[in-house]
Amino acid sequence: MKHPRAGLCPSPPPGGDASGPAKPVPRHPSMDAAATLPGWATGLWPAPMDTLPVPLEAQARAIAFTPMTEADLDAVHAVETSAYGHPWSPRHFRDSLQAGYPAVMLIGEAHAGESPWPPRPDGRWLLGYLVAMPVVDEVHLLNLTTAPAHRRQGHAQRLMQALLDWACRRQAQSLWLEVRESNAPARALYDRLGFATVGRRKGYYPDIGSRREDALVMQRPISPGAAPAAAATALRFQDPCHA
Repeated sequence: MKHPRAGLCPSPPPGGDASGPAKPVPRHPSMDAAATLPGWATGLWPAPMDTLPVPLEAQARAIAFTPMTEADLDAVHAVETSAYGHPWSPRHFRDSLQAGYPAVMLIGEAHAGESPWPPRPDGRWLLGYLVAMPVVDEVHLLNLTTAPAHRRQGHAQRLMQALLDWACRRQAQSLWLEVRESNAPARALYDRLGFATVGRRKGYYPDIGSRREDALVMQRPISPGAAPAAAATALRFQDPCHA
């Protein structure tokens, strides 16, 4: 069965378990056509400084997408380790960037009196990030993370929207991901976004001690006319494949 590698809680990184030694991220042959699968390009991702609306329950904060680079990895890893008991290592992120995989961060302005953590040179918050892997006519979500201090503010939804937009514009046919069976908030989000559970991987995620947790494999068609219209309506996002 085809399967991706992560959900809102990151799965074991490519090539190994998240609790074990890092291994290089494989470079898929499709990545060799450098110009055809950009990790970041105008018209494929939202522009780096596009501001987005914030949820009603959150204080108004200008937020923007920006590409992840190696200079960001200290901050990214700080968020990663604060969010998960089995985090990716800096090398997992670095190998993904070096392989040319699309990686994007969502950042937000700091209000007066706030001290953003982890610190960034621009003084803004790192709200969340994602890493994905294009494979021929599919896109596999590897890591989607919202900083713990900024959860329940719609940021995971915004990141997923950016990935769906990017995948649609590069004419991918489907988006795949994995999620812990116990991760009810993530599963609910994916359900609303039109994903369907298509399989299970026994003992895929590390858990407490020597225990393992099953991963649910989820898939969403993104070819024109394939996604449930109710998903876009419920979350009030625009689906470029159905514009």
